[in-house]
Parts: sequence; C-alpha cells; structure tokens
Amino acid sequence: MDNPNKRGWSLDERNPQAIADWMPMWDWFYRYYFRVETDGWHHLMDGKQVLLVGSHNGGLAAPDMSMVMYDWFRRFGTERLAYGLMHPMVWKVYPGLADLAMQMGAIVAHPKMAIAALQRGASVLVYPGGAQDVFRPHSLRDRIHFAGRQGFIKLALREGVPIVPVISTGAHDTLFVLADFYPLMRQLHEWGMPWLFDFDPEVFPLFLGLPWGVALGPIPNFPLPAKIRTRICEPIVFDRYGREAAGDRAYVTECYHRVQTAMQAELDRLCS
Repeated sequence: MDNPNKRGWSLDERNPQAIADWMPMWDWFYRYYFRVETDGWHHLMDGKQVLLVGSHNGGLAAPDMSMVMYDWFRRFGTERLAYGLMHPMVWKVYPGLADLAMQMGAIVAHPKMAIAALQRGASVLVYPGGAQDVFRPHSLRDRIHFAGRQGFIKLALREGVPIVPVISTGAHDTLFVLADFYPLMRQLHEWGMPWLFDFDPEVFPLFLGLPWGVALGPIPNFPLPAKIRTRICEPIVFDRYGREAAGDRAYVTECYHRVQTAMQAELDRLCS
C-alpha cells in the first residue's frame, strides 16, 4: 500500500487523461452553474512560465480556483504544464479529494515541490492565504488576505519568475462564512478540550451552505450556485532576482506589499 505521507510529493502523478475526462463536467459548471466571466488571459499567451498567485473563496470546494484551472486547460490544453500547491493535511484528512486533485496537478505546498515544478519548466499556482483565506468571513469577501505569508515572494525571487495575480469575485456567495471561532477553539484546546481533528486546522468557521445548512469547522461543502468573475492580471516583475534578493528580508516584504496592493486594486475594480 502507498504511504499516504508520500502522496503529493511527486510531479508525475499529474494525469492528462484524467483532466480530459473531467473537462465536460467542469464545462457544465463553468457555463451554467457559476456562469463564469473572465478576462486577462492574454497576459499568459506568450507561453512563459509564471508563478500564479491567487486569493480564493468558498470553503474547501473553492469553486473560483476550479474555474481558473478549467480555463487554463481549455485555453492551453493539458500539455502546458501547471501545478497547484495544496496543504499537506488535505491528503491526511480528505484522501479521496486529495488524490483526485493530484491527478489534476496538485502537489504538496512545500518549497521543495514548488521549486521542482518551476525547474521542470511548469507554471505554479499558489494561494498563499490558505485556509484562512478560503474561509475568511463573508464581510471580508472583497479583501486580499495572505495571512502575512511571504514564502511565495521568496520562491519567485529565488527562481526568477514573474508573478501573475489571479483574482475573483462571486465565489464567496457559494458559502456564507459568518465568523471564525478558531481563537476560541484554540483556547479550549489549551484548556484540555480535545480537537475535532487531530491537527491544527488554522480556522474553525461557522458557515451557511450545502449540504449542512449551518455547520461549524473546516469541513467539505457543495457550493451554492453563484456567478463568478475571474481576472488574470498583468505580470509583476521585480527589480532584483536570485538567492540574495530572496534572502533580503526588507526586500521580500517590499515585494509582498507591492503584490498585495496591486491585487487589492484589481479586486476593487473587478467588484465595482
């Protein structure tokens, strides 16, 4: 039996035939369920590898992320390599979902895997905000939220690739996150209350959505129908690249704020 701790640590699990098999279903959701409107794909038409940096919504279903993936495949086919970074705990807690995502190009969110993918000539898709972003409260739906994580900047600088922001709006209405009770749950855990899971989930949302109605915790959901708009933004190229730039903490922070500011400005325009 495969060691589950090793799943997602290979670039060779990506399955172009599995991607092709899923395209008709994706197409139906794209056209009729989410009625996606998208623009900006001309920024990727030169075929160069990039680091795609996104902010996503809608809980574990993250339909805006899936729709961006579908757009990539329908425009560029399955031969133009792209991998997406996914939290390693997904393989442990939701192995079936993780293995399916792996066939679509998901790999463990670890610098080693991201570097390996870029060095193979692939583009890489990363959502730095992770669970705290995808489960952010509905009141923060129009805010770019990276949770202070700057690893993606170091990756781009080290490997010398431009950052292409990916933004979206609408998917926050496929799951209504009312509040995050993580601080309370963390405090209860410190007082001796056992966790629902045997790991630190980073978020503990209260949300309204399918199929649960009202639910608590970072559990799977089925997205409600809502119109989604996505945008591929103009590439961001930095003045410095290389290991020295990636090791310069002040420069990394400067680049981080530049990306966050640019993405927030584009999201404001998309939502207007």
